[in-house]
Formats: sequence, C-alpha cells, structure tokens
Amino acid sequence: MSTLFLIATPIGNLEDISARALRTLQEVSLIAAEDTRHTGKLLKHFEIDTQLTSYYEHNKLHKLENILEALTRGDVALVSDAGTPALNDPGYELVRAVLNAGHEVSPIPGPSAPVAALVASGLPTDRFLYLGYLARKTTDRKRQISEVAAQPYTLIFLETPHRLVAALDDLLSGLGDRQIAVARELTKRFEEIFRGPISEAAAYFGTAPPRGEITLVIAGASLELEKWSPEQLQAAIEAGIARGAATSQLAKDLATHSGWPRRKIYNWIIDLRDEA
Repeated sequence: MSTLFLIATPIGNLEDISARALRTLQEVSLIAAEDTRHTGKLLKHFEIDTQLTSYYEHNKLHKLENILEALTRGDVALVSDAGTPALNDPGYELVRAVLNAGHEVSPIPGPSAPVAALVASGLPTDRFLYLGYLARKTTDRKRQISEVAAQPYTLIFLETPHRLVAALDDLLSGLGDRQIAVARELTKRFEEIFRGPISEAAAYFGTAPPRGEITLVIAGASLELEKWSPEQLQAAIEAGIARGAATSQLAKDLATHSGWPRRKIYNWIIDLRDEA
C-alpha cells in the first residue's frame, strides 16, 4: 500500500525545511496543498516539479476520493501553507480516510509556530494545552477562556492581528494579569516576542497594532493564588473600564484571580469611574 506523508513546511524562513521533506516532495506522485499558488512558490524555489492538487477547508470532503484514488498509484504528500499540516489546517478527515483505506500515514516533522513560541516564551514547557485560534466573537471568546482559567498548564492560542488587543483584554479579565509571551512573525525578518504581564502586552500592542501571524503563550493557573500588587490590580481595573465592562462583573472576575476581596475591588472601580 502507498503512504500519505504529512510534511511540515517553513513558517517563514525557507532554510527551515528539512532535507527529508525536500526529498519526499520530489519523490511522491502528488502533493495535496492548502493553497497551490503558495506551495507552488516553495516548490519553484527548490526546483521541484511534482504535480499539485488543492486540498483546503471548503473542498476537503470532495477531494477525499481523488486523493485516495491517487494513493492507489503512488505516495502522496499533504502540506499546509506553513507549518505542520492538520494542526488548525485541513487534514484530520484525510488521515482517517487514508488509514481506513489501509494505507500508511507517515509524518515528516519540522516547523511549528505553537511549539516554536512555547520553547522561546520563558514559561513552563513540561505541560501545556494547545487550543488553536481564540473565538472571533467576544461572548464565545470569554466562554472559551473561562473553560481553561483554572488549568495549571501553560496555554497556547493563535490570534489574528486585528483581534489581538480585544483578545488580550478578555484574557486579562478571564485569567488575571498572568505572564504572557506574544510571538509574531516567527522565523521571519521582523520576528518579535513580547514577554511580560498581560496588562503590559495590552498596553504595548494597543499603541502599536501588530502585523503577521501571532501565537500567544500564557502561564497556567497557580495552584496557590498569589495576591496581586495594588499596581497590578489597578492596571486590570483600568483595562476593564476601558473596554466597557460592567462594574459588578468586573469586580467578580478580578476577585477570582487577584486574591483581593470583591467588595474592595468594587469600591475601587467606583472610585476610578468617578475620577474619570
């Protein structure tokens, strides 16, 4: 039986592709690509002329039979636009179908933005949760954050530039002022990793909206709640006021994470609103 190779491709720097990945892309009979134009540029750079076919979110079920049929004639490679295929990209359904048809599935590991951001974050790497993209809608995003707020594991999310500031505000409200690493444009010319409290990240990116792909790595919940400093609490309150959070809900959220009494926080919020 033939093999479906899951091939990781560069997330920015072309030098990150492996020799094995290049050899396999040359040897397979077909490459299934998320975007044939994007992958075509990669293949042209390395002088590879293997046949391409598209395989993306909106045609992935339709293309299953075509790829399974191609596997009867030879090996096939699956690639995404960048990084490891089947992680936040189409691929799961294809892998299941290929295995059910009796073919082999073999990964060729390589670049991965979540792993790259994690190991460079300065946060614990022994236990982590990769959770993909944060939800687009505020209500769904807050629910998603609340579901993992008590987890002691380092949290990894993906986010888009235009939603980053709103996401940081919701993370601050839902998780407290934890340590975060905001990694963008990894392996590229303008690579940047911001490390610090969530409140400082929100202030930094609020004045300089970022570009490029973004990965968020956030400290897990402390098993023993450490009381925030007055400065940390005030920064979180001011961020909540700025995004229009209701006084009662903001006091409740911050009391959960800060170690400060809810009534004390409530009065503090009222005082700051009055001053404003």
